[in-house]
This record gives sequence, structure tokens and C-alpha cells, in this order.
Amino acid sequence: MARIGVLALQGAFREHIRVLRRLGAKASEVRLPQHLAGLDGLILPGGESTTVSKLAADYQLFDPLRELAAGGLPLWGTCAGLILLACDAGDDLPLIGALDVRVKRNAFGSQVDSFEADLAVSVLTEPERSFRAVFIRAPLISYVGPDVKVLANLEDTNGIVAVQQGHLMGTAFHPELTDDDRFHRYFLSLAEG
Repeated sequence: MARIGVLALQGAFREHIRVLRRLGAKASEVRLPQHLAGLDGLILPGGESTTVSKLAADYQLFDPLRELAAGGLPLWGTCAGLILLACDAGDDLPLIGALDVRVKRNAFGSQVDSFEADLAVSVLTEPERSFRAVFIRAPLISYVGPDVKVLANLEDTNGIVAVQQGHLMGTAFHPELTDDDRFHRYFLSLAEG
């Protein structure tokens, strides 16, 4: 049984933990560097990226997170977590900088511009069934490095919204806010690898 941490500084960490536990994983809240010990994987959830980044710096989490990413621990960033995991967010926001992507924060507008979209995602179980993604003040991936695999695009804009680089994964949307647990199952397969 995989032991998955969820960064619990702000945002949708409880929803991720609920899904993980339903799938049989040992899920725990991560707030301090010592909470990172013994994990098989870590989820960086959505929330407000500026707030999460400031709190991660205050709790001295950036260096340990960078070390875990460099050491091969599976990490998955959703929405704001994707921003933190990225190498470039177009501003001076402190980042982990492990995922070779550039993201545009709040690419689709403000909270009132939130939306849902059906995505084709070939790496998920039942790939013929679309994944209904929830976008809330979501980022958009504007560049992917040569080792980054695009997992999903928005059909109407062809904008990149899900990627994987080896043990690192990023989604611009919130899988934890749906009843579809296929992205969590996929991440668990990486952690149990």
C-alpha cells in the first residue's frame, strides 16, 4: 500500500486525501519537512499559488521538495501545485522548478471564469471514456521541454493542460473535485512503480 503525502498548506488537500484513502493508499498531510520522510509519492494540490509558495518558503519546504523531485519521488501538481512544480511561471514566484514546463497563471481568467471540459487522456484506464476536468482560475502550460509528454489538451484551444516527465506529473485542473478517480489511480501506479 503506497504512502502518499499531500501538501496541506492551503487549498484542496482534504479532497485529495479523501480520494487516496478511498483507493486504499495511506494518505497523510504534509506541512513541515519532517512530514516528507518515508513517502512513496507527494501531491501538491490546487489553491492560491502565491499563498502556497509563501507558506512553503516560510516552512522551509522548497529545498526538501527539490531534493525529493531530483531523487525520483513521484510528485503530482494540480492547478497551483502544477505552478509550483514548473520551471517557469513567468514571474518571480518561488518554484520547485523540477517539471520542464512554462505555465501561465490564471490563464482562463478569474474565479467567475471557471469551467469544466471533457478531456481525452490515453494513459488513464478506460481511455475511450473522457475525463471531465474542473478548471478553477487554472493555469495553462505554454511550453513543454523535450522530455515532457503531453497527456491532455483542451480540444477547442489545443492548450496543454496535463503533462508527465518521468516521475513528475502536472494537471492544470482539479481531478480531486470529481467522482472520477482515474488520475489518482494513475499517480498511485507511479508511486507503487
